[in-house]
Amino acid sequence: MSQPAPDQPDADHLVANLVAPEPVADQATANQPVAPEPAGDPLLDSSSDALSLTEVMAERDGYLKDLQRVTAEFANHRRQAERRQQEIVAMAAAKVVEKMLPVLDACDAAAAQGAQDVMPISEALFSILEKEGLSKLDNPGEPFDPNCHEAVVHEPGEGEPVIAEVLRAGYQWKQRVLRPAMVKVKG
Repeated sequence: MSQPAPDQPDADHLVANLVAPEPVADQATANQPVAPEPAGDPLLDSSSDALSLTEVMAERDGYLKDLQRVTAEFANHRRQAERRQQEIVAMAAAKVVEKMLPVLDACDAAAAQGAQDVMPISEALFSILEKEGLSKLDNPGEPFDPNCHEAVVHEPGEGEPVIAEVLRAGYQWKQRVLRPAMVKVKG
């Protein structure tokens, strides 16, 4: 191997001088890779572009309030939908019962003519409907109520008008008058 002449620099020395490495503090850290510097957390940065902690908390509180409002609105909507569904079912049941009233009227008319054979059928039908919420409006002696009674005959009398005779029974389904009773009123 030949030695370069003392007045001529070797090639390695020339390359080393072109790209001069930065001085290393100690040899142990010189061989470790250098990690890039973190870009910085925008929440902790104090620059004008970054959000402050109070702004982030205010935004979070706003989202929480929105979530609570939407949750309450949904719960209200669900309750209203259930209530509407129950009302629809009740109205449908009332319509079915209302269509059965002529059957009860026919049984009452047959019993008034002396046909007692229809009474067990009438009583069974009314018993089933009564358990579901049907009630009869046919109490003579009660005060007259224009919401529940239809006066077709008036007799003179003293005091408040009262029901003297029921000409056709009225029916009420769960506190709702399906058909007012046709009555004779005295008073």
